[in-house]
Amino acid sequence: MKIKKVITAEQSRFSAQLFNIASVVATLIAPLLMIWIAISIFVYASIAHHPNPRTVEYNRFSGYRFYGAAGAMVVFGQPIHALFGNWHGLVAVWAILVIVVVPWGLWSIYKAGHEQWQDMTIEVDTNE
Repeated sequence: MKIKKVITAEQSRFSAQLFNIASVVATLIAPLLMIWIAISIFVYASIAHHPNPRTVEYNRFSGYRFYGAAGAMVVFGQPIHALFGNWHGLVAVWAILVIVVVPWGLWSIYKAGHEQWQDMTIEVDTNE
């Protein structure tokens, strides 16, 4: 049996902003970063299958930013750390991640918040 379910505009907007919000917070609060890297995979995958294509697009680009910056730090983090040495190297790697993730993430949150979202009605199969 199929039932109709309404996905409100606010739910779509929040889903579009969620990955960015969490990435910005985790990047700014460094101890949360490793936890967010693990949790983000599930958040990204759940939003990737959202029925609203605009929500999926916001999620995709926020994933590109966060995973691209984090992956680049895996490759270039050790040479940057060696260049500065000690805790200065860790701060340099973290600062690069902040410079990439935070401004673009905040811009994406703002942009999604000011976009015109509409309610959606979808059919859900209950299989009972």
